[in-house]
Amino acid sequence: MTTKISGGFILNQAGEKEQKDIYIKDGYFVEETADVTEEVDASQCLISPGFVDVHIHLREPGGEKKETIETGTKAAARGGFTTVAAMPNTRPVPDTKETMRDLVNRIEEKAFVRVLPYASITTRQLGKELTDFTALKEAGAFAFTDDGVGIQEAGMMLQAMKEAAKLNMAVVAHCEDNSLINSGSVHEGSYSRREGLNGIPSVCESVHIARDVLLAEAADCHYHVCHVSTKESVRTIRDAKKAGIRVTAEVTPHHLLLCEDDIEGQDTNFKMNPPLRAKEDQQALINGLLDGTIDFIATDHAPHTEEEKRSTIDRAPFGIVGLETAFPLLYTHFVKTGRFTLTQLLNWLTVKPAETFNLPYGSLSVGAPADFTLIDLQAKETINPETFFSKGKNTPFAHWEVTGVPQATYVAGKAVFTKERIING
Repeated sequence: MTTKISGGFILNQAGEKEQKDIYIKDGYFVEETADVTEEVDASQCLISPGFVDVHIHLREPGGEKKETIETGTKAAARGGFTTVAAMPNTRPVPDTKETMRDLVNRIEEKAFVRVLPYASITTRQLGKELTDFTALKEAGAFAFTDDGVGIQEAGMMLQAMKEAAKLNMAVVAHCEDNSLINSGSVHEGSYSRREGLNGIPSVCESVHIARDVLLAEAADCHYHVCHVSTKESVRTIRDAKKAGIRVTAEVTPHHLLLCEDDIEGQDTNFKMNPPLRAKEDQQALINGLLDGTIDFIATDHAPHTEEEKRSTIDRAPFGIVGLETAFPLLYTHFVKTGRFTLTQLLNWLTVKPAETFNLPYGSLSVGAPADFTLIDLQAKETINPETFFSKGKNTPFAHWEVTGVPQATYVAGKAVFTKERIING
């Protein structure tokens, strides 16, 4: 059976809109053919490769009150994401072949989009004992990370990088030196001083990155930095790339869109880790993305219950949701204002993360998996957390007006979402 997606437009290599019909057979993009058995009207919509997010939290197993594989991947589908990578801070942690196989089975049974599971670097993410990387890769691991906690011992990180390099796998790092956290809940800056809160200094992140890029050079390992947030981190990564070190990096939509000056009172929906930094850090992140120091955008989708987020800002958990709001927020505040081109934004959400991790996704090319999203660039909406498919409603972007809304999402040629509706089966 061949499906024709008709009436939509793509962006050509010159970044110009070009009307184009696309064809799908057996889950892959194929050449134009007259042998069409189904046609989908994509009139007025941009046909984009499905978005790829290599940093999300699905919470299952163990945290199903916050999110599940089902609800999290429904949220991904609504946001236009067709491939996501799930972090391992679950209970149990996927740190053995048995726990990884269980997770893979859950994903196969419940997920609405493609989910790539991370395995932990250390047993139970405690930083004390290295996991069996070979067994975890064979069981389905995408890459290795202890996301949520930084690897504190340099020797442990070097050993991990050497093991990952043997398998041609990436080490993905949440960079945070525990001796510098300062029991902080927000960035150490003007906001923390004004509110009388302990602050997390920028050096807490950047010092770990500086250490790790040298370790990655020694191990000849692909080292990827999660959610970069400081100007010092950007400078360190830029210098490491110039030195030929295999380092890549991501930035979140919220760190591009917000800084500490935007925090409203002590609203815990503005609490995330790393925290919202100073205005100059925010600008350094934008500059780093534009000059290629930062490779792509990832949401760090981190759902929590409303009860947890109702706590005080020093006690509430870190994290916000992001899958359902990422594209319209970025399109509205960067593309429509002329700071990014649409081509750049799509590359940072599709091509670049796929290329970074050698994934066969993020493309509309003939022969590629037929993952795509249809986006109405004229559609406007008000962000309303109560309508989220995610269990998490914890966002600082409630009531923001946005333009550019995904209308349908397809994974391997199969519709998994159409506007406001998940496709079952």
